[in-house]
Amino acid sequence: MQTKSQIGKQGEEIAVAYLRRNGFLIADTNWRNGRYEIDIVAQKHGMTHFVEVKTRSASSLTSPEQALSKAKTDAMRRAANAYLAQHRIVGEFEMDLVAIDLFPDGSSDVRFIRDVAESHW
Repeated sequence: MQTKSQIGKQGEEIAVAYLRRNGFLIADTNWRNGRYEIDIVAQKHGMTHFVEVKTRSASSLTSPEQALSKAKTDAMRRAANAYLAQHRIVGEFEMDLVAIDLFPDGSSDVRFIRDVAESHW
């Protein structure tokens, strides 16, 4: 049985592969600065995407989407602001979710959900 950390790492690897297959350029993974963290920073068509990855085993009682709380989206917004300032990025951005269910046979179901949190402040 995988630990929560192993499931999370596997999910992030699946998410990066999914985003690349769908035309995203990966700018950063597991970016951290103090208390701020962003799973994946990607670019596509001139837009910066801050991507949260939520992974659950298929037997979990909650879906990955249900794990994205208001507190988490607020933290994503603060982290995105810090990343933009640190990297001096201007232009459009959005905060997205990659939700992943892992199945016992090793397969997965990946859902990309755009603009899960208001990016205005």
